[in-house]
Amino acid sequence: MAGRAAVPEVIWARPERTGRGPKSAYTRADIAAAAVRIADADGLDAVSMRHVAAELGCGTMSLYNYVPRKEDLYELMVDAVSGEHELWPPSGDWRADMGRVARQTRALMHRHPWLPRLMSPVYGFSPNALRYLEHCLACLEPLEGAQGTKLELVAMLNGVVTTYVRTELESAERTRALPWTEEQENAARGAYLGGRIASGAYPHLAAAFAQDPGPVDLAVVFERTLDRLLDAFGPPVA
Repeated sequence: MAGRAAVPEVIWARPERTGRGPKSAYTRADIAAAAVRIADADGLDAVSMRHVAAELGCGTMSLYNYVPRKEDLYELMVDAVSGEHELWPPSGDWRADMGRVARQTRALMHRHPWLPRLMSPVYGFSPNALRYLEHCLACLEPLEGAQGTKLELVAMLNGVVTTYVRTELESAERTRALPWTEEQENAARGAYLGGRIASGAYPHLAAAFAQDPGPVDLAVVFERTLDRLLDAFGPPVA
């Protein structure tokens, strides 16, 4: 395949375009933006070299001069949306700053629902990802501990947010596919669950539901989850 490296290669260490010919018609930013538009509109499975080339108005084979592999295209996409993070001057309150980072990441993944599928440490060293990591470490400067521990905090935070959002998105997708309303679904399942709890076979569950019958507020649960994670790395808020 044209442009494919014979040895392992990082896309960011590669020239913007290989091969001879006239001045480049596109930049990596152009290509990434086209791929992101496709994924936002039709999902990640709709992203292909052919579709991106069509979006840009160029030949599919010529695109390989800029992006040798589809995996590289994914990396460009992740880097492009990572640039949407707002990087503010650290406040001196590391918990507040990392909470803000987590909420931004959650919102980012809801804007780009395909992003959780591509979250991988392999894509964690692109230009915008490095700026993001540098920002997080600056926010964590007041936290006592080794830099490696702080990087673990960032990784755990990203992992928790990714898992949480993936569950939110999958639940929403399932709800959209139902042949009845969400309210009807919840009523039917609630009635069944209530009957099972009332049977006396599940006393611990009965006690739990008696204390907190729901419904679950996902935003509130997210904040509690975030607090518990941050508590593991520093003294909890009094």
